[in-house]
Amino acid sequence: MKLTYIFHSGFVLETEQAILVFDYWMDPCSVMEGVLRSEKPLYVFSSHFHEDHFTREIFEWRKQKENITYILSKDILRHRRANKEEADAWLAKGASWSDELVSVKALGSTDIGVSWVVEIEGKRIFHAGDLNNWYARFLPEAVPGQTIYSEEFEEDIDPIAHEKQYLGELKDIRKVADGFDIVIFPVDSRIGNGYTLGGRQFIERFKVGLFVPMHFVAGGFKSAWRMEEYTNEKNIPFWKISKEGETIEL
Repeated sequence: MKLTYIFHSGFVLETEQAILVFDYWMDPCSVMEGVLRSEKPLYVFSSHFHEDHFTREIFEWRKQKENITYILSKDILRHRRANKEEADAWLAKGASWSDELVSVKALGSTDIGVSWVVEIEGKRIFHAGDLNNWYARFLPEAVPGQTIYSEEFEEDIDPIAHEKQYLGELKDIRKVADGFDIVIFPVDSRIGNGYTLGGRQFIERFKVGLFVPMHFVAGGFKSAWRMEEYTNEKNIPFWKISKEGETIEL
């Protein structure tokens, strides 16, 4: 297998028989040019409708390649970002889809849409989408049952309730799988102190073959590397991504 970082939360996973693309947004190194020239079947995943995880550009790929399967979160359809006939599968939390090569399960998120559990060629991959403990930095000052106004998010938030939701989603994922060969997970320094907490809570609960950071563009590559000290404590390999278009052999 070969995993390539495109940008933000976008990745390409090439296996012996197929190519998977997750949460494509932008492609500064033109990774997709080579992907679209491949004769292997292409599976395209979008975890939710936010513009940094989904773009209608993905449908333009049909003009260059025939054997493409689109597996999209149902919220994209609900928010009218795409038409029903444009995807092969519309999945909400708990839904599944499979063919002779790929098996997909949509799990929950603490934001919009879903996270993905994908099995292919005996390997299991987890792409978190926007699943994370996003309000971790507010936890030290949080009082149960009370909200905190966040100027950054421009709303009242309940970090304790949000963390409870996040941990509940992890419990639901555990019902499906207790480990993954590859975990692609947000490590976003924009959310402030504790931005690695969600990732740490994940690796405490699952067996992880390789931890791959994503969603770190605003903070820069080095901000994502902060997660490595925690994966090292658990003897989990960490992909220290340093540039767009970078590839790792698995």
